[in-house]
Amino acid sequence: MPEVIFTGPAGRLEGRFHPSKQRGAPIAVILHPHPQFGGTMNNQIVYNMYYAFAERGFSVLRFNFRGVGRSQGGFDHGTGELSDAAAALDWAQSINPEARACWIAGVSFGSWIGMQLLMRRPEIEGFISIAPPANRFDYSFLAPCPSSGLFVHGDQDRVAPLKEVMALIEKLKTQKGILIEHAVIPGANHFFENCVDELITEVGIYLDKRLDNPTKRPTPARALKGPASEA
Repeated sequence: MPEVIFTGPAGRLEGRFHPSKQRGAPIAVILHPHPQFGGTMNNQIVYNMYYAFAERGFSVLRFNFRGVGRSQGGFDHGTGELSDAAAALDWAQSINPEARACWIAGVSFGSWIGMQLLMRRPEIEGFISIAPPANRFDYSFLAPCPSSGLFVHGDQDRVAPLKEVMALIEKLKTQKGILIEHAVIPGANHFFENCVDELITEVGIYLDKRLDNPTKRPTPARALKGPASEA
């Protein structure tokens, strides 16, 4: 899990990168929750999704948005963070020029940024969107959604209540040419406290199905109980 520093629009960005040993391996970029509510690349959901992708042969990058950790700059209400995400994908592609595919995954605020990046980068062929706050941020740009993917919510989410997000998901499900799947984790709140294992299990099931059940690659040991939950 080497530390990396790469250039973003507002200065350096701090990240962690797991390179795949397989030539032409797909890329995944993982985006963390809201920077102003404690969100970092060490969020336990981000941390565990990072390894879920790595175990399936991806070259994976997670990083801190501008103003978080050692990343330079300051919070920019989504506009700058989207530019950061684009720079992160550019960097990952420069390291893996033969990558055959790209995925994007995001948690809460990171989901909103990730879905915007999805609209701008046609090479992104899959997404994982965890607890998207469609009641707080405008997702109307998904018209249409260009790629298939998975939404995951907790049924006890009071920050982004499930009933307020279902309209977005049901709308996307009517589109032709893509397949939108939706998993609900019983008893989980917005931060998936005490439910991270169940969340990562759902993500793994979806990835295995999309990837035709590949053999998981060995990766460095990870602690399922990562850093404290964040917004």
